[in-house]
Amino acid sequence: MTERPTSFELKVFERLEGRLGSIHEEAELYKYIESVVKSLDPSADKPRIDKIVELAKNFPPIDKYLADDVEDIMINNTSNIFVYQTEVGQMKVEEKINSSEELEEFVKKLKMYATSSVANRHIFDVHLPNGSRCNIVDSPLGPDITIRNFKPNAYSIIDLVNSGELSFQLAARYWLYAEGLGIRPANMLIGGMPGSGKSTLLNAMFSFFRPESRIVVLEETYELNTAMQDNCVRLETSPEVSLEDLLKNALRMRPDLIIIGEVRGAEATDMMTAMSIGKAVMSTIHAHASRDIVIRLEQDPMNISKETIPLVDSFTIVSQINDQGRIVRKITQVSETSGVENQVLLSDLYTYDYKTRTGSDILPSVTYRDALSKATGRPPTEIIQEENRRAKILQKLNDLGVRDQRSINEFCREYYDNPGKALIKIGMQGLGTLD
Repeated sequence: MTERPTSFELKVFERLEGRLGSIHEEAELYKYIESVVKSLDPSADKPRIDKIVELAKNFPPIDKYLADDVEDIMINNTSNIFVYQTEVGQMKVEEKINSSEELEEFVKKLKMYATSSVANRHIFDVHLPNGSRCNIVDSPLGPDITIRNFKPNAYSIIDLVNSGELSFQLAARYWLYAEGLGIRPANMLIGGMPGSGKSTLLNAMFSFFRPESRIVVLEETYELNTAMQDNCVRLETSPEVSLEDLLKNALRMRPDLIIIGEVRGAEATDMMTAMSIGKAVMSTIHAHASRDIVIRLEQDPMNISKETIPLVDSFTIVSQINDQGRIVRKITQVSETSGVENQVLLSDLYTYDYKTRTGSDILPSVTYRDALSKATGRPPTEIIQEENRRAKILQKLNDLGVRDQRSINEFCREYYDNPGKALIKIGMQGLGTLD
């Protein structure tokens, strides 16, 4: 049975509300909690402080799920606890919070890591020590808690290929979109419904970004793993600072690439402004299909004119599908803009057939390829050859067991610096490189 916190320990938790969310180092966390404990009880000894620190870092009865490969944890007050896994969907677990008193104690622990509260303190956003983000909402039956679990080893692009979400050839297309031959990354929107894997795909692309790029990441709650990028700024909205405010300010921060966790409102105007002045922008958006993205951009509250929508080079749709009883993620559409007539023109380069459960051939990029050709001075045929080369490289890295995000990123850095030397390192010296 889990040991309940004492009245003194609960008092410490209350004093720490909202104080720990921005602390990421173990030593700093310990020191801060120690200072609060000492302020309440100057005679507190080290064993007592150690115990309170451990209580602050652990969250029974859900600790094992925070450490597990689950995507979401849902605590429905004292009724039950559900977890969500991509392969099996939602499932009820044995653990639960047994009383309203235990629930209140649990919430006090969570609120130590709160980053914001809104609606008269009835809604809280929380960053847990392991990086997971948590939402707490008061209800008549008690607080309801939803946790988006942080994966310390986030899915890489090769992991997504091995899961069947996309092919190596399509992964190479994203490599080209993300890096743009060092000159012009693509403006890209990744669409899909909640839980479809939009952020997972965007996160996987961090392996491809060039090390010298200055990246500004804007999110409502921290979710993307930016650790591989040295010159990266992470900004988060708050009740006082909107996503629109952050995006306006991001244009003053000399970004090469702006990444928006999700675009959904008036900030879309500033997103298009950033694209128009030559900043690369990538974001997620809720939509079923590429055409739906265009419609959402044109309609309230985004209100983007159709003439400017072709600033977006590429649209991707990620979907959850039922494949013979298994819930799997698939990229179901990749499109590029190709001008404006009565409406924004879209060219589908890849589509997934739900009936046959197969994807189409990946058609060559045209609009973006030509834009990249113009920016680099290289003929389109060389760009196509480079994309094909990168597909073979990714397949080779997979064969060699080089599959995690950081290892892929390390290879990409070597490839950008000296492609010939990088290819020799993986035994592909005959593959050729861009001159």
